[in-house]
Amino acid sequence: MQEAKLKGLTSQELHELAINTIRTLSIDAVQQAKSGHPGTPMALAPLVYVIWNEVMRYDPQDPIWPNRDRFVLSNGHASMLLWSVLYLTRARAVNAQYERLGEPAVTLDDIRHFRQLGSKAPGHPEYHWVSGVETTTGPLGQGIATSVGMAIARKWLASRYNKPGFELFDYNIYAICGDGCLMEGVGSEAASLAGHLALDDLCWIYDNNHITIDGKTKITFTEDVAARFLAYHWNVLRVGDANDLESIEDALAIFRKTEGRPTMIILDSHIGYGSPHKVDTAAAHGEPLGEDEVKLVKRAYHWPENAKFLVPDGVMEHFDEGIGKRGGKARRGWEALFAKYRERFADLATEIDQMQRRELPAGWDRNLPSFPPDSKGIAGRDASSQVLNVLAQNIPWFLGGSADLASSNRTALKFAGAGEFEPGTPEGRNIHFGIREHAMAAIVNGLSLSKLRAFGSTFVIFSDYARPAIRLSALMELPTILVFTHDAMGDGEDGPTHQPVEQLISLRAISGLVVLRPADANEVVEAYRYIMQLRHQPAVLALSRQALPTFDRGKYASAAGVARGAYVMADPADGSPEIILIASGSEVALIVQAHETLAAQGIRSRVVSMPSWDIFEQQPQSYRDDVLLPTVKARLAAEQGSVLGWDRYVGPAGRVIGMKTFGASAPLKELDRKFGFEPERVVAVAMELLGRS
Repeated sequence: MQEAKLKGLTSQELHELAINTIRTLSIDAVQQAKSGHPGTPMALAPLVYVIWNEVMRYDPQDPIWPNRDRFVLSNGHASMLLWSVLYLTRARAVNAQYERLGEPAVTLDDIRHFRQLGSKAPGHPEYHWVSGVETTTGPLGQGIATSVGMAIARKWLASRYNKPGFELFDYNIYAICGDGCLMEGVGSEAASLAGHLALDDLCWIYDNNHITIDGKTKITFTEDVAARFLAYHWNVLRVGDANDLESIEDALAIFRKTEGRPTMIILDSHIGYGSPHKVDTAAAHGEPLGEDEVKLVKRAYHWPENAKFLVPDGVMEHFDEGIGKRGGKARRGWEALFAKYRERFADLATEIDQMQRRELPAGWDRNLPSFPPDSKGIAGRDASSQVLNVLAQNIPWFLGGSADLASSNRTALKFAGAGEFEPGTPEGRNIHFGIREHAMAAIVNGLSLSKLRAFGSTFVIFSDYARPAIRLSALMELPTILVFTHDAMGDGEDGPTHQPVEQLISLRAISGLVVLRPADANEVVEAYRYIMQLRHQPAVLALSRQALPTFDRGKYASAAGVARGAYVMADPADGSPEIILIASGSEVALIVQAHETLAAQGIRSRVVSMPSWDIFEQQPQSYRDDVLLPTVKARLAAEQGSVLGWDRYVGPAGRVIGMKTFGASAPLKELDRKFGFEPERVVAVAMELLGRS
């Protein structure tokens, strides 16, 4: 521990004063908001104090310098721990353009307005809202799972960019979690993979307080956590008293020396520590203590019981002397090292600069394939495979993998040097996530938060397993990529368990998520061209298992229209259209066939390929009206998914050929016939809409 004295206090007194400042700021904020979780900050203030002021390599003046240690508060309901230390360490705000702003990330006024509109102290940590927050947490288990992505990223960055004498990336990741994080399945998935990958830059600290909202954990959670994590190949340590600063620091020191295993520190704590009536009870978890109890707690801390939001003289200066000096020195040393690195390894330094700004290297889209017309065509997943392998060669920090379906998703990177990310080969670009869809999506978030360009993959149907992490991608405005295949009835004999029906509309419902369902191989190329340029939006690609015809772009409009979300593929040879046919994915070929049949019968139809509702909705109204002519009321949409939502495009006079039930197990042709996805059905419905026999 530091031995410095400040304001006439001993080192031990300073430690206690700083810890109790964190505690009382948390108590006062929750009490004033009449909402929040005071008990965990009261218990874990010593731990957070030690991590931040004694251990962590982090410069509050520059909270995004690349080699900083990462701190993840997975039990995000204890957010006042984070707001307190960000305020006390004088952390600075950084904007989206990576310009260092002079203003504080969190002010005392923000803390006074905890959980109120506009405050930089919201109810749970929010990545895009407050500088100093490494990831959005709150849904339990997400933080620790995301931290595994951060640890993978650190290993990969070190393998590519570290050179003898230039250890640019050697940071650690500290994640605090509670019982809920360990009960949630995503935590188990992530822990299993972290142990397999020997991520020794990762430390989870488990707040073992024996309390959840419903009461003591003995009613639901009696497993041997230490034995579980030993079985996962983790190094497991135990600290029996959350107020024992020396033991906490010793355990963290052991973590930093441990090689070949991630570390789990089981920390025994007392939720609501210091509260005479609520300590070790569920009452301290999710509600204010009450004014009378607050006074009793402050008396137990030897604190002025009527003072609110008190930050005693010397506390912030104490943090300046600790994390401020240590972090500033580490950051300046890194910057000096990076300047020398730039002289020796200019190209690699440029990569790091571009990566940090979420930019793409020059020529990132060179050699992307162009597919000739082909009536038999190619599956969306196979076209995607070709594109992925080109992009990954052009963008060195582009990597990812599949949830044990790489051979089906066609996401394997196969070019020379791609390699596998495994304990002995951290430079590998292929990540094997195992059958862990939820953890995969959270890990992809962690990779993206570390500024790598990352993708994950599985079947569209299994997006259900990954949804909470996908939602957080959108909430954090991360440019993650999810490559989902087997997008419709093409699963055929696998039956309704594997045939997505409601998944497309449910993904479209996530605000900020771009969902694309390309119609042919060239639309796949253009979909990737669009999403690779996104800097603040995640994207989902829904790709076919079966071959789709590759359209003759001399006859039909260019696939570049994908960048507008929807575009006119074909119009009548003469005159304005009488009916508009709309579809995405495999059903575009269906309406093109119907268009040709209608034309032969003298009926004028327009074909609109609509790979992305999300992108189309961002277009000016004038463009949308040019595509979906307001004067044409006869409209028909076809998609092998839920009909929900299509009414916005077909209008009250239109029709949708879609799914209103689950699928069935049968060959694809039989399924198309059963559920009405045949050209003859499209033509018949079109004729009905036009009032013709």
